[in-house]
Amino acid sequence: MGPETKQAFAVWITGLPASGKSTLAAALSKLLAARGVDVAVLESDVLRRVFTPHPLYNDEERDRFYQQMVFVGRLLIEHGVPVIFDATANRRAYRDRARKQIPQFLEVYVAISLNTCIARDPKQIYRKGCEGGANSVPGIQSAYEPPERPDVVVNGETDQSEAAARRILSALSERNYL
Repeated sequence: MGPETKQAFAVWITGLPASGKSTLAAALSKLLAARGVDVAVLESDVLRRVFTPHPLYNDEERDRFYQQMVFVGRLLIEHGVPVIFDATANRRAYRDRARKQIPQFLEVYVAISLNTCIARDPKQIYRKGCEGGANSVPGIQSAYEPPERPDVVVNGETDQSEAAARRILSALSERNYL
């Protein structure tokens, strides 16, 4: 990296399943691209198919999965590629571990009611959880631990994704990550 090159950063977008994380990640990625910043979006659903093709979603597997996800993100960042983590990461410890390993880290929390997520449920995760087809859905059978001090809070009930993405851009700029 040259003296005028900024170190790559990470944005972790967390929230319940169906909270709007992927929509927000796409909006942020688009705004960053418009500024000439090419980011890698690490979406947990995509990585899970590679790391755990037959997921059990138990605590041990989730811990290993998020360690692997952070490793990949950190590797990209070390090579100058900014990363957006699009992942529920239901335990605070998963995200805190990433914050400790990645110097330029921004945590974004999509705050939303469980009822709204259940009503959206595009992947039928909550339906499967309620019907017994899934046994560890965050917010139903597994706890979701919201961040204690997120860097940016997005209201998943009312905020539009592009406006929220602009707020995240502002936070990145304020921290001199961009």
